[in-house]
Formats: sequence, structure tokens, C-alpha cells
Amino acid sequence: MLRPRTSQRQPNLSSDAQIAQEALTFTDLGLSPKVLSAVTDAGYTEPTPIQAGAIPHALLGKDILGIAQTGTGKTASFVLPMLTRLEKGRARARMPRTLILEPTRELAAQVEENFIRYGKNHKLNIALLIGGVSFDEQDKKLERGADVLIATPGRLLDHRERGKLLLNGVEILVIDEADRMLDMGFIPDIERICEMIPFTRQTLFFSATMPPEITKLTEKFLHAPVRVEVSKAASAATNIIQRLVKSGSKPWDKRETLRNLIRAEDAELKNAIIFCNRKIEVSELFRSLLKYDFDAGALHGDMDQRARMQMLANFRDGKLRYLVASDVAARGLDIPDVSHVFNYDVPIHAEDYVHRIGRTGRAGRSGKSFTIATKSDTKYIDAIERLIGNKIEWHDGDLSTVVASEGGEDDAPRRGRGAPRRAGRKDDDRKDRGERKPRERHAKQSEAAAPAVVREEQAVAAETAVADAGERRARKEAIRSENSERQASPERKASPDRNRNEQRAPERGDTRPQRDGNRPARHRLEDNDATVGFGDDMPAFMRIVAKV
Repeated sequence: MLRPRTSQRQPNLSSDAQIAQEALTFTDLGLSPKVLSAVTDAGYTEPTPIQAGAIPHALLGKDILGIAQTGTGKTASFVLPMLTRLEKGRARARMPRTLILEPTRELAAQVEENFIRYGKNHKLNIALLIGGVSFDEQDKKLERGADVLIATPGRLLDHRERGKLLLNGVEILVIDEADRMLDMGFIPDIERICEMIPFTRQTLFFSATMPPEITKLTEKFLHAPVRVEVSKAASAATNIIQRLVKSGSKPWDKRETLRNLIRAEDAELKNAIIFCNRKIEVSELFRSLLKYDFDAGALHGDMDQRARMQMLANFRDGKLRYLVASDVAARGLDIPDVSHVFNYDVPIHAEDYVHRIGRTGRAGRSGKSFTIATKSDTKYIDAIERLIGNKIEWHDGDLSTVVASEGGEDDAPRRGRGAPRRAGRKDDDRKDRGERKPRERHAKQSEAAAPAVVREEQAVAAETAVADAGERRARKEAIRSENSERQASPERKASPDRNRNEQRAPERGDTRPQRDGNRPARHRLEDNDATVGFGDDMPAFMRIVAKV
């Protein structure tokens, strides 16, 4: 049996591992007979480069930093050696022997399937701790003792805080999709989990991309790691045809571009995953495809876990031809025979592009990926091309030939005559249609286009309005003058009550301002009084009350 020369000569490698060039089989890697039997039954005879480089070091108990493009068998790189090492010993209640952390529920469930497939000759207890599943069912599995614990960080910490889980018996820690786990807010959770696990553990990191700043973070968790890098970091598979497709920036423009692209590829298209950046775009595009009779399903993070798994199963079994998904489906999902990937939105993070197109062209098959791009996506495209080190060809000309669309299309939002604008739409949106915001221009154009008779009528109406306003002002002034005279009358001055109040005010120290003689006072309503404040627009019911 061949032994890896790297493990004998350099036991503490910290640089890239040198992978043997000669063809190897799984029997040459040191796996147990039970594991080899399961691998043979699964139809595999030769390991992939990442498997050939990582498995021997994993069997020796070394820390590993594995980097390989997606779809090259990274999952089996840690599943197979873990099964071999777990043949000795048993787990105790609430104390798992191994721990595998995954960023998404779907990926965690997929790893569980790999353990079931390759561990069919082993009597191992496997526990899956993910959200969307009852705590009681998961607690029962932990009470029986878990040889393999597969979890997402949030649910794992929930069980730990409830006192249902102890991590001081973990011998092997696997962090899958390490760049995503460390780069998307999981760092505090990962650090907490690592503090709960014995220092003498074996740690395995596997990912398709590993930026330099993320590599520095791995120094906190890995001790003298063996770096197994079988391809350039963040490189795309050469068996995937990549194309950029120009489109207008409006949503209906992009939807029409996607439909035309799907119809053009219909002869070669078996099934496809369509990626969007946001969950709301997943829902909108899904409804649009159904409207045009495309056999489509949707998958995003807000869906119920059972519905997500059912949607994936339907797509994997061929019951759905198109799957509209967010990046929850971009990482590690193993759907072997996907012929096409469509990026409805250009990914904001360049690394996500590598993961998205990696859903096709798996296990040596050929595949195609099309990315719909608008003029605002130029900087993201440049970042992707810098990351993969290649220029992506345009399918039908670059963005310089894009003409802004003036009209909508069948599934574009429409507004009837007199209907209000959509909520959130601002006047600035009119600039996109070549319109200007000020209303004065429209008023001037209307005035210039009006006939002379209409202009004359408008002038007469304006003069009438001025006269009416003057008459109302004169009537109000007369009322104020009459009230002032009534207030200054001898009868009012001779009122004993008024004189008594005026004399007592200084004694009380009353600081209230005295009424100005020119200011109108309140008075009783007389028959000939007009109602102040209403003018000619006095309501009819008030006129009736006044007469009564």
C-alpha cells in the first residue's frame, strides 16, 4: 500500500502540500475496509486531487486547510477519514465525538446524507442540529450519544445554553465553507465554540475560496496546518462555459432578457438554477416565470425548512426544471447534473460568483453559466474577473450597446389614467424617462397652447376672484368697526360690573393685559351680523339657526 511521502518527510507542513502526480485509488489512501466497500458501492474508484491530498493527512490527525474549487469532492475529503477514525470507541450521552459546522441548513443536511451513504457499514449515531426542526427530536438524538454531530452555529449554541450538550469530548472539528463561516458574522460564534472544545482537537478547514485576510483568521483555530491547495484559490472550473449577457436596468428588461436566453438555450438546457441577490427578487422572478408557463420553483432563507428541503428534492428528482434561488443554494449543494446556471443579478461579492457557477459542471461534466449584466454592474464584473484571473466573454456584445428602454413589457407594473403613483416612487424617477420634475414647464406649455377664447375666460375669472376678495375684506372691516363702536359706547362704560372689575384688578395684583380699545370684543349675534371667518361661504344650517 502506498504511503504519502509528504507525511513521512515533512510531518509539520505549513505550506502547500505536494500532491503526488501518479494516479491513485482509494485503496492507496489508508482508508478502512468498511469505508472502501461503501465507496466502491457508490461507484467511485479514483479520488479527486483534494481527496488524494487531504485524506492521508486527516488520517494522521493533522490540522488541514483545504482549498479547492467547488464540485471537486471536498465533503468526502473529511467524511471518509472521519469514518475510519470513528470505528474505535463510542460516544457518551450529550458528548459528541466529532463536530461539523456548516453555514446553511441545506449544506448540513447534505453532509448528513454523505455520512449515511459512506457509513452504511458502521453503526454510528448521527445528530443533525439545524433550525426549523423541533428541539425535542434533536435532544433525543443527543441523549443517545452522537458519534457525528452536524450543526449550524446558532442552533448548536442554543442547545449548549439549554444544558443539553457538552463539547469537552470532541476529537475532530470540521469547519466547512470556512470563508463564508468567517466572513459573514460567524466569527464570534466560532470563537465561542472553539473555546468549548478541547485544545488537543484536530481541526479541518475546507473551502473553495480563501482570501488572505481570512487566512490570517485561521491562525486562531489551526495549529501547524497542512495547506492542501489543488487549484488556484477562487478559480472556476475549465469545463464551464461562462458568458456575460447585456440587459437594460429595469426589472422587466432583465426578466425579458432571461426568458429570451432560456428559450435560446432550450435545446441544450436540461435544468437550471437562477440566482438572485435578494429574497424579494427571488419571489418576483418566480411569479414572473410562472406567469409565462415556466416550470419553476423558489428557494430562499425565509422559507420553512420543510418547504426548502421539499423544493430541493423536487428539483433534484427532475420534477422542477428551474429553481430560482438566493445564495442559500450557492454553497456546497450537490445536485450532480445541473446543465445551466443563470445569474439574474451579478453577485456583489466576487467569491459568490465562483460558488454559483460551481453548481454546474460537477464531477467532470460540462456546464454553462450566463450572467445578466447592466451598466451599473461594471465594477462587480471587474472584481469577478480579477478574482478568477480571466476575462469573461460577452454573449451578444458588451454594455456599450445597451439602449435605455422607454416602455415596459407585459409583466411590468402599469398605472392607469388618474391612478396614484406606486408607494416610494419619487419625482426623480421621471428623469429616467427623459422627463423633468418642475410643473411650471407643463403649465407654460398648456397656456401657450390654449385658444384665445379660453385665455379671455381665464382673465375674466381672475378679475372676478380679485373683486370678490376685495368685497369680503371690506365687509370684515365694517364688522370690526361696528364692534369697536359698540365697545366704546356710554352704556358699556357705565356698567357697574365693569367698573368694579377695573377697580379690583390693581388690588389683586392682576397682571393680565388690559383689553385694547381698538381690539374688537365678543358680542351677541344680531340679525344683521355677518359671521366672521366664513364670509359668503357661511353654511346653510348656521343661517337657519341665526334666523330662529
